[in-house]
Amino acid sequence: MDDRCSMPDANVPREIAAWFDARGWRVRRHQADMLAASDGGRHALLVADTGAGKTLAGFLPTLADFCPSRLAGAPPPDGLHTLYVSPLKALAHDVQRNLLTPVEEIGLPLRIETRSGDTPADRKKRQRGRPPHVLLTTPESLSLLLSYPESFTMFAGLKRVVIDEVHAFATGKRGDLLALSLARLQAIAPAMQRAALSATVPDPEGFREWLAPWGEIDSVALVEGEKGAPPQVEILLPEEERVPWGGHAGRWAIPQLYEEIRRNRTTLVFTNTRFLAEFVFQLLWDVNDDNLPIGIHHGSLSKEARRKVEGAMARGELRALVATASLDLGVDWGDIDCVVQMGAPKGSSRLLQRIGRANHRLDQPSRAILVPGNRFEFLEATAAKDAVDEGQRDGEDFRPGGLDVLAQHVMACACAAPFDEVELLAEVRASLTYAWVDESVWKRVLGFVENGGYALRAYDRFKRIVRGRSGVWRLSHPEHAQRHRMNAGIIVDSEMLTVRFRNGRQLGKVEERFAASLSPGDTFFFAGMSLEVERVKDMEVTVRAAKKSATIPSYGGQRLPLTTHLAERVQAMLVDRAGWARFPDDVREWLEVQDWRSRLPGPGELLVESFPHAKKHYSVYYTFEGWNANQSLGMLITRRMEDRGLLPGGFVANDYSLAVWGLKAVADPAPLLSPDILAHEFVDWVQDSHLLRRAFREVAVIAGLVERQHPGKRKTGKQVTFSTDLIYDVLRKYEPDHVLLEAAWADARARLTDVGRLASLLERSAEQLVHVELDRVSPLAVPVMTMIGREALPQGSVDEELLLEAEGLAAAAMRVDAAEDRAD
Repeated sequence: MDDRCSMPDANVPREIAAWFDARGWRVRRHQADMLAASDGGRHALLVADTGAGKTLAGFLPTLADFCPSRLAGAPPPDGLHTLYVSPLKALAHDVQRNLLTPVEEIGLPLRIETRSGDTPADRKKRQRGRPPHVLLTTPESLSLLLSYPESFTMFAGLKRVVIDEVHAFATGKRGDLLALSLARLQAIAPAMQRAALSATVPDPEGFREWLAPWGEIDSVALVEGEKGAPPQVEILLPEEERVPWGGHAGRWAIPQLYEEIRRNRTTLVFTNTRFLAEFVFQLLWDVNDDNLPIGIHHGSLSKEARRKVEGAMARGELRALVATASLDLGVDWGDIDCVVQMGAPKGSSRLLQRIGRANHRLDQPSRAILVPGNRFEFLEATAAKDAVDEGQRDGEDFRPGGLDVLAQHVMACACAAPFDEVELLAEVRASLTYAWVDESVWKRVLGFVENGGYALRAYDRFKRIVRGRSGVWRLSHPEHAQRHRMNAGIIVDSEMLTVRFRNGRQLGKVEERFAASLSPGDTFFFAGMSLEVERVKDMEVTVRAAKKSATIPSYGGQRLPLTTHLAERVQAMLVDRAGWARFPDDVREWLEVQDWRSRLPGPGELLVESFPHAKKHYSVYYTFEGWNANQSLGMLITRRMEDRGLLPGGFVANDYSLAVWGLKAVADPAPLLSPDILAHEFVDWVQDSHLLRRAFREVAVIAGLVERQHPGKRKTGKQVTFSTDLIYDVLRKYEPDHVLLEAAWADARARLTDVGRLASLLERSAEQLVHVELDRVSPLAVPVMTMIGREALPQGSVDEELLLEAEGLAAAAMRVDAAEDRAD
């Protein structure tokens, strides 16, 4: 069967065709194909470039169902017709704004509303009883909707689900939750059609399987969009200085970036962290002599602040906006001239997604500028640019669904109505994500939701559902439904404290650990303002405006991982000596001296350099496996060094390399890297470290074992940690095979330690390990060496100190002695 649908535009209702004509547009082939797939009764995955009208293509079957020419005199459909699911609340609001235009101009009798955590309670209640025709929501809000008894009538007539930016969450826990919700919706409305949209799906076949009920891939049509104009990507380089050795903030580029903002109508500046967003905004404001309107947007700002900025951007009132991933998906602002990526992009698909925010038109090239923070980031930026130019995509692989998410879903189903365990298992397994769940795993999950498991069943607070003789489960007490709805969710952020002025105006939230360091009179920079603390009390930080210099809050969120695809490209560039001609002189010289004094690690090779420095012995491992994997490797290597009497002092890691030091030299690193380290030291280390406790805290919250919120009060982060640590210790001692310990181990392995990449690295080291002993630091080691002693500080805050330290190290590393022999 040909999976690519292709039907003529004759299927498009004349009202919609006339609307396109009136705007001087044409119905694109992939838009007509999405309508044809729906008319043919098939689910569909649309993969199309940004600006190709993906969202309109996804909604075309919905608009068509309300056109008079198709209704032929019949009344328009009643009740909820289409559910739209997106990863971001901002995206749902943006889609509502854009979807209302054709609805109003064509005159279709369609009511469109959004639903998220920000939606007022009275509207949420009304939506359950009298839903709109189209509801725009998120995976978490959909799951909560399914926990109400009204869900069966609300979704009974559902015709269509549209999943936007599916690549952004399908492979993670939010995707697990959505997969379970889709299975439940399909059981309630068997004729429901599924559609998923993305510009950057790396593996269309894998996503078709994920989208299909029972993984029946042939039921999902693959619709591919028309190709757009290739993006124009350039890498910004210093005009007078050299590409920095260390640092990530790219503060050297601020004067050049400001001139770029002055030249453009609107510039969107992306950073990889909330800290860097605030930091870059502050640096831009310091040089903003023209008083240009520049805004900031990230997930910790208040809803009001975010909405205000989004509205200003939509109206074209801002000359620049500094943002994080809170805006890199789908938001349609057509007047953005240029997108700037501060720091390394970490993946070609992520970069392409962000580039697509410029112009947002298929026939015009998007323009983007990459600002590397250091020399390795220059190589990574070059690799990402090459990948984008070649149309290469990357992304995360699918993995088995999480048991903590499954437990949350079981509880949601119980809140909606009593359920039969056999029927619900069949429904759960209709999702490919959970097709692996057999009866033994299912019984363990049910047992956990029933009473917390063997070691906790004596405590009444863990008894949430009870089983009747016929295998039907129901809530043990109605109050559990309210508790579930107050606590359900997938995103387990660090505990946050609200920041507000004395008059009550809310600015956003900072993490509890940062707030704990504040005292009255301290200043910090937040929401683009310098603020002075008046008091910290009752989960709130009361502030007033200040003019004093201020620190910037840091956030403990996960780092964006360097993709394997980009890592391999960077290593290939290192050994492609002919390709160095396109690099700046200082970068080319850096590689040439490294090549002369030591060696450059090619694809598949693990280079280890050892050298003395400051009365210690250092070994630098060039893994290119990302920060998570390198952190894990550092922990394991130092444990082995200790066992072997090598007196380790510590380690520091970045995405590309790991530097370990001690009081004794490492003559042969091979024994430190044997693959059996994952069978012995890894297990001991994870169990004894904070990693597994942290993973357990998250799965315990997701699975509902520990509740953050109770009617009228909320637990602090310290209280949640204390509760989960107590339970963790009990389970490790009395029930080590508990379902949540299994879920925590899966998280610790996959997400917190990147054990898969670690395993492939260790296997590679057995055959392709190259050890070079030097008399002093090498050029390639300078970037990671400058981080020693500063790795716990927020990125950007120490860039000036890094530059001073780097210059000293670089002078030694780049010195080529006449008598020095080249290492083979």
